[in-house]
Amino acid sequence: MQFEINAKKRDLQGSSASRRLRRDGRVPGIVYGAPGAPQSIDIDHNELFQALRKEAFHSSVVTLNIEGEKQMALLRDVQAHAYKAIVLHVDFQRVDATHKVHQKVPLHFINADIAPGVKTQGGMISHVMTEVDVKCLPGDLPAFIEVDLKDMSSGHSIHVSQLPLPKGVEVVHHGEGDPVVATLLVKGGKADEEAEAPAAEAAAAPAEKK
Repeated sequence: MQFEINAKKRDLQGSSASRRLRRDGRVPGIVYGAPGAPQSIDIDHNELFQALRKEAFHSSVVTLNIEGEKQMALLRDVQAHAYKAIVLHVDFQRVDATHKVHQKVPLHFINADIAPGVKTQGGMISHVMTEVDVKCLPGDLPAFIEVDLKDMSSGHSIHVSQLPLPKGVEVVHHGEGDPVVATLLVKGGKADEEAEAPAAEAAAAPAEKK
């Protein structure tokens, strides 16, 4: 999915100027990163708000049309009102088509209802991870990665190394081992030991520091 957001250059700075923009239905923001200097911008609130409601917008390369000048960028930060549906500020980072980028991409789980562990063994799928950090060229960045659960059965887990990555995309994860993405919880039993291990280690860590 391709997204294009229209923006205007913003010259006035400060909280007073930002409040005036918001009263006029505009969202103050900034686009930064090579090859140019940081540029303050403002965007129509409704246009941005509707785009933010789409999951793919958060993990896609966006075309920023700044008064006719188009730049490729990634959404990096969104500040929203604590309880109102109002976007207060937005940050974008420019990207170069020839340089790889890091971006978190959501995982879409499918076929859980036909997995043997769910359908015949009374189990339940546990999503240990809901997104992964990937590295690739901007043109190869996927909006999501699909995880097929149709073969999940008792004692079975899916690991990061088993994810079906598009060509040119690699997963970046910190630490050792091969993290669990999803595992099967047996009804009345316990989680797969591989999924429990990280949680057990995290719980024990504070005690070791005392």
